[in-house]
Amino acid sequence: MLLEHVLSIEAAHKLEQRIARRIDTSGLVERKALEAFDWDFQPTLDKALMLELARLDFVRRRDDLVITGKSGTGKSHILKAFAVRACEQGIKMRYARCVDLLDDLHAGLADGTYARRLKGWARPDLLVVDDVGLGQIKKRGDEPTAAHTLYNLVDRRHGRVSTAVTSNIALSDWGRYLGDATLTAAILDRLAMHAIRINIDGPSYRQHVAQERANKPPAQTRAQTQT
Repeated sequence: MLLEHVLSIEAAHKLEQRIARRIDTSGLVERKALEAFDWDFQPTLDKALMLELARLDFVRRRDDLVITGKSGTGKSHILKAFAVRACEQGIKMRYARCVDLLDDLHAGLADGTYARRLKGWARPDLLVVDDVGLGQIKKRGDEPTAAHTLYNLVDRRHGRVSTAVTSNIALSDWGRYLGDATLTAAILDRLAMHAIRINIDGPSYRQHVAQERANKPPAQTRAQTQT
């Protein structure tokens, strides 16, 4: 019995190490958990649906997921929690903010590694592209538009593996943000074909927390900061 217990502990430790390595190599810096999500703050969000999606059956079906909503409504929290679940389940996953993903691919154009980088982003079973519409997209000289770059990636992944996206702007505004309305329409057409669409229509949790802190007496705020 003692030997079985020791072996069980060792196996659990090795599993935790494998999960940690998957997370570290995925690009996910901030770990989130659905257990820490404040469901009461977003009452219009279907909790049962989110928990069902957290099983990641949509990844095994090769469906896509698009979550829209204002900044601070919990979109990134949910997808980062899904990303952690993917690592726990042994699903190959990569995470990137949209601007960072585009910067990486454009860097490949400059140093001749574009094909390798594109293949790397196209390969994972789940690719999480966070914060479309947040941050300024850099374009240098005769580089292709962000829409062209993102289209090449989405087209490679379309119908083969799953892509999950959060957007701080309406999908109708993607064309202006990505710099090419026609190619953006093609991107959305591919995402929409096998996509689960969720819109979080609620207040910003970050603004809520900031307002609560602002309303507290200075001494209480300092005490909380020190703990």
